[in-house]
Amino acid sequence: MKKYSAIFLAFVMLFSLSACKTTADADTSGNADGSRTLNIVTTIFAEYDWVRAILGDCQDRVSLTLLLDSGTDLHNYQPSAEDILKIANCDLFLYVGGESDEWVADALQTAVNDDRVVMNLLTLLGDSAKVEETVEGMQTVDEADGETEYDEHVWLSLKNAAVICSAIAEVLTQLDSSSAAIYTANAEAYIDELNALDEQYRSAVQNAKTTTLLFADRFPFRYLADDYGLSYYAAFSGCSAETEASFETITFLAKKVDALQLSCVLTIDGSDKEIAETLVQNTEVGDLQILTLDSMQSVTAQDIDAGVTYLSIMEENLAVLKTALN
Repeated sequence: MKKYSAIFLAFVMLFSLSACKTTADADTSGNADGSRTLNIVTTIFAEYDWVRAILGDCQDRVSLTLLLDSGTDLHNYQPSAEDILKIANCDLFLYVGGESDEWVADALQTAVNDDRVVMNLLTLLGDSAKVEETVEGMQTVDEADGETEYDEHVWLSLKNAAVICSAIAEVLTQLDSSSAAIYTANAEAYIDELNALDEQYRSAVQNAKTTTLLFADRFPFRYLADDYGLSYYAAFSGCSAETEASFETITFLAKKVDALQLSCVLTIDGSDKEIAETLVQNTEVGDLQILTLDSMQSVTAQDIDAGVTYLSIMEENLAVLKTALN
């Protein structure tokens, strides 16, 4: 974590010089109805949108921050001093908790708000959290430390989303008991939507011609695949930093496309599709669709302003999945 040392030094300087709120200051900043303004900070889009849905009409009197709002994905994010100051001042901080969030341990050492609640999604999911896996043909990089690496992409499971949203609602009711009934009702309605969409995914897979996906890219959809009994092949694991696929990887995947008679090759959001195009050129058919499943790792503030939501992305992914499996 040495690469973050300069950031945290800058934070200490900023913290010392800024007239940031104390806990007492935060407690006195309220709303017209006498309730206290909650300050909530989230790292990724899914967390942000879940909180937004549960807040409902109360969102206007809550300060809700999305740190990764510029299209930078979780694996490449490095917090600024201002970001760490926001975390220090907040009432509730949500983060994924995987290897990409190693910086959080240092960020949490300073808390202006002693009552701050911290939610680690991987910890919350407990035994449902999955270890990163390597499947046949996947290009790998030797890990020197030998540590267990968990798959961070927990938000791409609708089942996980329901569990996490229930936990978020419970925390919000504790932080703002005056709106507890609203948060509970909103969460229940939202979880109903998640469950309904989950059933649509299940039905789509049950009626599919194939249950195998092939990604000429990273594969962050392990949780989704496991939820519905899908198998997969991919160029890289979900958290891989690799961008160049070897000849052996391309050849293996191209042969799999032919052997399984797949109708398309998949990529994730933000892909330049170069690997996919090369792979398709090496198949017997030579002319396959290249489709994109959105992993929500490149959502921007502009996308949010345009109306993009967690549910809208998962609905679009369902439409892509139906095409890919038929």
